[in-house]
Amino acid sequence: MTDIQAADALHRAGDIDAAADAYRRAIAADPGDFAAWHGLGGVRLRARAYGEASDALRHALRLHPEDRGAWGLLAEVLFNLGEVEPAIDAYRRVAADPSMRAVAEENLAISLPGSASAGNADVLAARRAWGQHLAAGVSPLERPKRPPSGGKLRIGYVSAFFDKANWMKPVYGVINRHDRDRFEVHLVSLGGNPSAAAGYRDHAHDVIWQAGASDDETVARRLAAAGIDVLVDLNAYSAPNGLRLFLRRPAPLQLGWFNSFATSGLDCFDGIVGDDAVIPAAEERFYTERVLRVRGTYLAFEVLYAVPDVAPPPCSRNGGSLTFGTLASAYKLNDLTLGVWARILRAAPTSRLLVCAPTLGEPSNRDHLRARFAALGVAPERIDLEGGAAHVDFLRRYDRIDIALDTFPYNGGTTTTEALWQGVPVLTYAGDRWVARTSASLLRAAGLDHWVARDEEELVARASALARDPASPARLATLRAGMRAGLAASAACDTAGLCRELEQIYRQSVG
Repeated sequence: MTDIQAADALHRAGDIDAAADAYRRAIAADPGDFAAWHGLGGVRLRARAYGEASDALRHALRLHPEDRGAWGLLAEVLFNLGEVEPAIDAYRRVAADPSMRAVAEENLAISLPGSASAGNADVLAARRAWGQHLAAGVSPLERPKRPPSGGKLRIGYVSAFFDKANWMKPVYGVINRHDRDRFEVHLVSLGGNPSAAAGYRDHAHDVIWQAGASDDETVARRLAAAGIDVLVDLNAYSAPNGLRLFLRRPAPLQLGWFNSFATSGLDCFDGIVGDDAVIPAAEERFYTERVLRVRGTYLAFEVLYAVPDVAPPPCSRNGGSLTFGTLASAYKLNDLTLGVWARILRAAPTSRLLVCAPTLGEPSNRDHLRARFAALGVAPERIDLEGGAAHVDFLRRYDRIDIALDTFPYNGGTTTTEALWQGVPVLTYAGDRWVARTSASLLRAAGLDHWVARDEEELVARASALARDPASPARLATLRAGMRAGLAASAACDTAGLCRELEQIYRQSVG
């Protein structure tokens, strides 16, 4: 058996570390072996060693520049490294192959909202294109007569993430407050189940559906038979295959909320819930859904699980030097974001940057990110890169951050709410699309409008001014000390108000 055959066998068996060693031996024997480089890239991708996978796949493509399989793997790797624009270019190259077009177009539909070079029209076009693949062979159901409900409106919420406490802060803030005398609540889980640990308060008459093991047609028929009046998607493109359920039209009214930060591109949704900050009237033409707005923020949240106490700002104990930071996912660390952060660090030479993300626990991913910063003129000793941790320990990283820096154009949602709850202000600017305004929505609802810059230039100027101002440590200490109380009293945490707004939307839309 050759080294390549042995490596491939190990790869198929799931022994990816041994497979990687075998591929490396094959490369040492023949540096021009495309299959060895391609295989090494594939196994390092599976190990989430994206930096090493990128190097291997680029080498493979230098040997065979038109290999669509290698381009597809590289696209996935680049996206996870935050190199969004090159990833999109790679997916477009893959889409030219008819046998790979559907998968490539799905990934384009997922990634384009976070592309600095794409706009609302591009996102709409990409999602419509993928929607055609998704809808192939899927027909709406013929719904049976609605069973009696005692006058209650039946609402179904669909999520693959009901067990994720950190993500569900807005969702459970609303669900826990529904008026059970007027609404019957159904939770349709495509993943883990709702639980008290995740923030859900059980109600005797709620119905929890574990649908993850069933096909979408079976689930749709069950929901239609149950007489669901309003079906609300909480996933959007975080679980894109779940959208097939909505193409079956099991409910007379179907809406997107919570994780919908752009149009679905599908005609099966009657409405999409946002607010004035994220969807201005002039952009409604980029939505296949009717835009429904709530007052305040559509992401009003409530923290229903244990988190660390708010700590004083680190600049108050390290001589006044500011530490900027982010706990955003690495796929948001695109060239625009790093460019903005690098400008801030160059303009504030005594400041530091802390970046924490689960993928940064892997050495080649850290090396890759450091190299990108170095190319922007930021010395590696000014940046701390750290991987994931248990969630409470992850949140304690905010104890070492004075000011959180947002990501562009793909803002924080959960990341922004967690930073604020830990007392750390988030510096952002309102961008050109919904996903670039989620932080602005939250900050304005929280009464923290002055942390929302007009544009990139103003953001850089504000950050550098804060870093130079000797009064910043005292101001940040005061802000942190009162942050949670201020948030709790603001629209940013008015989940009761958001619940009433959504209930009104449901009632009025059903008629």
